[in-house]
Amino acid sequence: MPTVDRWLLPDGIDEVLPAEAARIESARRRLLDLFSAWGYDLVITPHIEYLESLLTGTGHDLQLQTFQVIDQLSGRMLGLRADITPQVARIDAHTLKRDEPSRLCYCGSVLHTRPRPLSTARSLIQLGAELYGDASSASDIEIISLMLETLAVCGVPDVHLDIGHVGIYRGLVQAAGLDEATEQALFDALQRKALDEVQTLVAGVGQGQIAAMLCSLVDLAGDRSVLDRAHALLDGAPEMVLAALDDLAEVSAALQSAYPHIPLYFDLGELRGYHYHTGMVFAAFVPGAGQSIAQGGRYDEIGRDFGRARPATGFSTDMRLLVERGHCESPAPESIWAPQTTQPGLLQAIRELRARGERVIAALPGQPDSAAAMHGCTRMLRLIDGHWQVRELNS
Repeated sequence: MPTVDRWLLPDGIDEVLPAEAARIESARRRLLDLFSAWGYDLVITPHIEYLESLLTGTGHDLQLQTFQVIDQLSGRMLGLRADITPQVARIDAHTLKRDEPSRLCYCGSVLHTRPRPLSTARSLIQLGAELYGDASSASDIEIISLMLETLAVCGVPDVHLDIGHVGIYRGLVQAAGLDEATEQALFDALQRKALDEVQTLVAGVGQGQIAAMLCSLVDLAGDRSVLDRAHALLDGAPEMVLAALDDLAEVSAALQSAYPHIPLYFDLGELRGYHYHTGMVFAAFVPGAGQSIAQGGRYDEIGRDFGRARPATGFSTDMRLLVERGHCESPAPESIWAPQTTQPGLLQAIRELRARGERVIAALPGQPDSAAAMHGCTRMLRLIDGHWQVRELNS
């Protein structure tokens, strides 16, 4: 039989070693405290559940990303979660059933069958926050602000914020009356900024004004001046489109006031998550990273399959990417060495120190006190005048 390297892991599935794990855990605790300070309640969702629940709402785009197994008890198909957002939406819509706005947050591992573009990772630690029950721009502003604060807490430098609104494209397509095949082709062409293809696809649209507006989305990208150009080029567009422009203006003004140091980039042809997002979409980028470091948007229909559609907006990020790109140092713990001895009172002294939050490493049989430094200990318990006392290691 061939030899199996049992220490090998599947491609894209990684271990987290002590130093990195300490940084991730330190950042996780700080961020969950941050979310709590903003009024977000922590929820913990299952790693595995019935597949149809995971592929609800936002989850329809995740089918190819979800590992699937058969439940030996029910015979039904189960899925290993690839995104926690649909699970949290179920909690809001079906379990909590609150009438007032609800703020929920989460942090947990997710698995992907294949890595995201420009990445190799398939095992992520997803952290995010969701706000349900409010359709106003105030919720979008709050969620984007919380995302920016999250990046700041982790010391992520040079953040750039990209903002779009799928309601602009959605409103123009509805007005154009395109069939499904043409709309899909137009969607693909817009993502590639292929103006010639866009012009060809909308050439048959009866309302020439709508066709021109769809073509203009290719070039409506840049700083805040894009919104002024959009108002001129999309004058006379359906109400949904004009309302989306107003939302973008309101959100951008609030963000520029609160975070004047963060550059804003608008792309009105950006359709990230088009099949489940219903309004504002946004993503944070940093130089040198080909993918967004955090992203989110509005998805007001997500709860419908769970019995109650509520306005919803939120963001998520990968903790490992956040720590890698930020400055989330975790100070090395100052450990205390406890010698291996039968002298009375040692166990009680160790208990008292640990109860005060100290890190105490007890020597194992045969370990000399000289091993203390190898374990990162800077202090040691010594028996002095009949009492166990903490002293510097070399004292």
